[in-house]
Amino acid sequence: MADKKNKKNNNRNRNKDYDDDYKVKRIRKKVCPLCADRNIVLDYKNPEQLKKFVNEKGKIHPRRVTGACAKHQRDITIAVNRCRHIAMLPYSQD
Repeated sequence: MADKKNKKNNNRNRNKDYDDDYKVKRIRKKVCPLCADRNIVLDYKNPEQLKKFVNEKGKIHPRRVTGACAKHQRDITIAVNRCRHIAMLPYSQD
């Protein structure tokens, strides 16, 4: 039993030597596009601006894709739904 623990610890210690050789890809956290540029105002009457938050099927992109914070993601959803209601954006595309 003690031999198994020693083998595991030896393997872990051996791998620590190689950490410098491995390149770890660091993923940058997405910055909310609406927080970053205060001049951008979401307007439901501007479908061209809202199209980048909607995929080709007509679904609203989630936060992990848009990079928007929770507050602005709710604003995006409200603006897209209002734009759909006045028939400037389609609900779905076939």
